[in-house]
Amino acid sequence: MNIAVLALQGAFREHVSMLKQMGVEAHEARLPEDLARADGLIIPGGESTTIGKLARAYNLIEPIRQMARAGKPVWGTCAGMIVLAKDIGPEPPHVAVMDVKVQRNAFGRQVDSFEADLDVPALGPPPPFHAIFIRAPLIESVGAGIEVLAQLDDGTIVAARQGNLLVTSFHPELTRDPRFHRLFLDRLA
Repeated sequence: MNIAVLALQGAFREHVSMLKQMGVEAHEARLPEDLARADGLIIPGGESTTIGKLARAYNLIEPIRQMARAGKPVWGTCAGMIVLAKDIGPEPPHVAVMDVKVQRNAFGRQVDSFEADLDVPALGPPPPFHAIFIRAPLIESVGAGIEVLAQLDDGTIVAARQGNLLVTSFHPELTRDPRFHRLFLDRLA
């Protein structure tokens, strides 16, 4: 198995490092041909507007859509969730393959970043997953076929899955806990 990590901007190195520690072949993807040899794709956290603009400039939007529609696993973390969402508010969406409405920077600015322990039944038995939220988005609403994977104590949706698509508001790549990466890789099994 070979996983591409979109390497236009953001925390792509951390995802590649986590995958390699797990014994998974991973490579940085910057061009459509980098996606062609991949069995799955991770779109990292970073700045969604920048990632979207660069993805358009390098003709990556349609190849990412094709991967998602072909059933290959695609995971968006933080900004990556915004890139995959069909509805991002007043702005036009980027890849627009996942039936979620996302609110950008929902928890405030950089200084409002926080960490939280999440109960995520899809990851198996406890312990909770220690999630790191940095200028994080949230999922305002979900469409049919969306499985909510994690919520904050107040009910705010912060992780969801739709078939081969996975999104998280937080940054699993910044932890030492590989369970979300395993959950993503399970779609390849």
